Amino acid sequence: MKEKFSRRSFLKVGGMAAVGTAVLPGTGFAAPAAISPAIALQLYTVRNELAKDIPGTLKRLASLGIQNVETAFWTENVTVKEAAEYIKDAGLKVCSSHIEIPVDEKSKTAMLETAAAYNCKRMIWHGWPEDKRYSSLEGTKELIGIYNEAGKFAKANGLEFGLHNHWWEYRNKVGGRFVYEWLLEGVDSNIFFEIDTYWVKVAGHDPAKIITQFGNRAKYLHMKDGPAKYTASLSADKPEPMVALGKGTQNIPAIAAAAKPNIEWMVIEMDVVATDVFEAIKKSQDYLIKNKFAVAGK
Repeated sequence: MKEKFSRRSFLKVGGMAAVGTAVLPGTGFAAPAAISPAIALQLYTVRNELAKDIPGTLKRLASLGIQNVETAFWTENVTVKEAAEYIKDAGLKVCSSHIEIPVDEKSKTAMLETAAAYNCKRMIWHGWPEDKRYSSLEGTKELIGIYNEAGKFAKANGLEFGLHNHWWEYRNKVGGRFVYEWLLEGVDSNIFFEIDTYWVKVAGHDPAKIITQFGNRAKYLHMKDGPAKYTASLSADKPEPMVALGKGTQNIPAIAAAAKPNIEWMVIEMDVVATDVFEAIKKSQDYLIKNKFAVAGK
């Protein structure tokens, strides 16, 4: 499928899982049980289809069994309130929303309006494009300060702020460490992470090991599969076509095993596919459910 729109073409940005308990033998005390992540779809996956027919696209997703979505960008003529109505009419729920960093009155207002429209508390900085401040330790620490302020603003308004990664946080080294290590150490504990497992692999890391390293700081995973190779064209937002989960180079079973203790949401996403996008979504969802890596929704 040829991309009709890139990330830069879109002008508008767009619950914790119940944790079971089990009694520890001989103690009488309850211990947290492993989480079964729920499935959601990042709507960026169907951006081209949404640009043509919002209600039809959302209803088709619902017909495939998708129950929850993560919002991203809408075309300029669609307000977040209108988008929320379309999503509700399709019988879908919003588990999280990608937003701009709330650093000024405009972006702060946009975040609050987005949260209210979607009835969703988890707001995630999408992280695109690469901020050149990640090329130095000083710049990275400056960004950490900005993220911490955003987290405080979110918390003060009853919301949660999260960070989504691309490949540069895992390729760039500053001060002798990868950028992601500085982020994990430096951002406030009330800020959560959405680990994009594909970009982690593109950068040369093992996603399962990264998930384990983040522990309970990571609540979401972006689940995507494909060649997962770093190419120069990535900087121009031209990744190689992705495939349904289980059909590419990702070790999904290892990722799922690492996810069990803490991950609440597995968000299916494909930046670009060479096949029918709805077929790839359906196959991805079925793969996660059949192998008991995740549940349909909540």
